[in-house]
Amino acid sequence: MRIVQLIDSLNPGGAERMAVNYANALSAEIEFSGLIATRKEGALSEQLTEKVDYFFLNRTKTFDVAAIFRLRNYLKSNRIDFLHAHGTSFLLGVLVKLVCPRVKLLWHDHYGNRVLAAPNDNKALVLFSIFFDGVISCNTELEQWAKKNLKCKTVLYLPNFAVYKSDEFQTDLLKGDNNKRIVCLANLRHPKNHEFMVEAFSRSEIYKNGWTLHFIGADYQDDYSSSLKNFIKKENLEAAVFIYGSKIAVFSMLKQARIGLLGSTFEGFPVTLLEYGLAGLAVLSSDVGFCSEIINDGESGILFNPLTVNDLSEKLIRITNDEALIVAFGENLTKKIENEFSKQSIIEKYIAFLRKI
Repeated sequence: MRIVQLIDSLNPGGAERMAVNYANALSAEIEFSGLIATRKEGALSEQLTEKVDYFFLNRTKTFDVAAIFRLRNYLKSNRIDFLHAHGTSFLLGVLVKLVCPRVKLLWHDHYGNRVLAAPNDNKALVLFSIFFDGVISCNTELEQWAKKNLKCKTVLYLPNFAVYKSDEFQTDLLKGDNNKRIVCLANLRHPKNHEFMVEAFSRSEIYKNGWTLHFIGADYQDDYSSSLKNFIKKENLEAAVFIYGSKIAVFSMLKQARIGLLGSTFEGFPVTLLEYGLAGLAVLSSDVGFCSEIINDGESGILFNPLTVNDLSEKLIRITNDEALIVAFGENLTKKIENEFSKQSIIEKYIAFLRKI
């Protein structure tokens, strides 16, 4: 079996991390595993293993004819069986399938808010789905949406998986007390809800006991970013809330924290929660999308309403005042992820699905 992952860029993000995870995992299981970044390269390219065949397409516009034929030539010369398109890269996948029909096109949906979108927002996706040979949905809501709305009815729900990188070296040290760090791994953009988290952190006043809040993720230097930084200043939290930007050695940074925080107003299947669990963190997560399937409230973490500041504030106070709870949540979540969201079991289901297409 010869499979290539297709993704728009390799800048750190949920869909991008999953494209890399699939390419790496498959490289040990099949004859050929490749990954193509279509528009932009990025830091995640450094996480590809040597066995993965990496190709940058350098597509510059939607209907880039030269890029389409470069992709066709790559697929033909490497005798690719399946093109696995992630997220918005489905359109390029369809275009190249028109000139290389022997390749089977698989589309992977990572967009958790799709089920709430207006019909016109998915018009192109529904139209072009007639060219899909298979669809993978990252949660059960998206699976049902795909079966109901897409013209391809070969649909499989597969949860995301994360891989702990034990050989990752430490490059950045988090500020603050070693035992009182809360980390949030999310790019600075909507709907990640950073300002909400800062407000809850401020209201809880746990910073007065030495707790610090650390944001790791791409900083686009836009209005969202400016508003967040201004709010931190307004709350006089510059000595307790820190922004690090995009980082590669994520696991080494997570291991320096005690608590992982996710405050999004919507999610599909957050890889971040899996990464928190593999790093042994206790987790506070917004109760949206598939989060409640990963976090058993009160057993492997705490869920909160991402629109109610006091809810998160009170739960921050609760968890930071209970060391035994932090330890128990971390251990329970790690076990749950190892048992239910292991790379091996998901890749086996993935390959079995492709063999039936």
